[in-house]
Amino acid sequence: MLKEEEDQMAPVPQKPLLNVLNGKRCDPVPLWMMRQAGRHLPEYMELRGRAKNFLDFCYTPSLAVEATLQPIERYGMDGAILFADILLILDALGRGVRFEKGVGPIVEAVETGGRLNEVPVQTVVERLSPVYETVSRVKSRLPAETTLIGFAGAPWTVALYAIEGRGGTDKSTARLWAHQYPAELDLLLDDLVEATAHYMAAQAEAGAEALMMFDSWAEGLPNDIFEQIIIRPNQKLVKRLRELGVTVPLIGFPRGAGVQLPAFAEQTGVSAVGLDTAALPSFVNRELPAGMPVQGHLDPLLLMTGGDAMERRIIELLEAYKDRPHIFNLGHGVLPQTPIPHVERAVRTVREWKAS
Repeated sequence: MLKEEEDQMAPVPQKPLLNVLNGKRCDPVPLWMMRQAGRHLPEYMELRGRAKNFLDFCYTPSLAVEATLQPIERYGMDGAILFADILLILDALGRGVRFEKGVGPIVEAVETGGRLNEVPVQTVVERLSPVYETVSRVKSRLPAETTLIGFAGAPWTVALYAIEGRGGTDKSTARLWAHQYPAELDLLLDDLVEATAHYMAAQAEAGAEALMMFDSWAEGLPNDIFEQIIIRPNQKLVKRLRELGVTVPLIGFPRGAGVQLPAFAEQTGVSAVGLDTAALPSFVNRELPAGMPVQGHLDPLLLMTGGDAMERRIIELLEAYKDRPHIFNLGHGVLPQTPIPHVERAVRTVREWKAS
């Protein structure tokens, strides 16, 4: 038999995490963790020290590739999430993003009623080309069974930073826009939908096998405002991605959505939902569409604490979602103080668990 014929007949490697996103239950349950590439890893801190600043870290493929791969090499996670930041899109949109030590992100704020459409979308896409190079390089080095996840901030969460001008605020300025300038806010969110859709589509073209939309500030919103700034923009983003030919699964993560999570799951068109720390398994199983994949949702503080309590909670979550497609994850990101042995024990617990 010719080698080409052998290659054509070789079985396609199974990707457990991708299978779950496509609606299949897997045993063992696949896992990855938000911020799995981060400050709890000494190898990450060494790598971070080579960059001039955080943006340089994100925009240097040789560094970003290694940061993406480090938790795969250490823990054998089933998912590798692109190392980048949700604010890169604002940087590409010309908002002068910078990260100050002890302060966090600083952004050139949008004026009241302003837009984010001054920079052509194609220019935005081109400015973010180092990200796609990172995706492509990571894809070529990942184990065949590991799923590569691209991501971006969802429109509202990115808009919030553009309006507030920095992180760490009470978010009232941005939320006031929804009451005082709803039409202007809709236009601003539409600008972000269009730019983000093209950015995420380019990630998929470069090799991302799933895409995640982080709406980190979906909490504490009245239902009408949640509909306006969370559901509708995510719905538009999903629709635009599909129009651009993106076929990979889409994960929505409306952190803090609470009782409004079912509406998000049913109306936005996402393939799966990420669950935050406060999610109640019985509510999720009762209210979310049957068979919809879910991802989450161990408390990062419990991961940092470790011990038998952590292991018991992991098993509780695995048992709770045993009848639907489930990806084990955290309810938010790995904290910098988290001991590596705690992550190793969590991974081992998930790997060894069997559905009863």
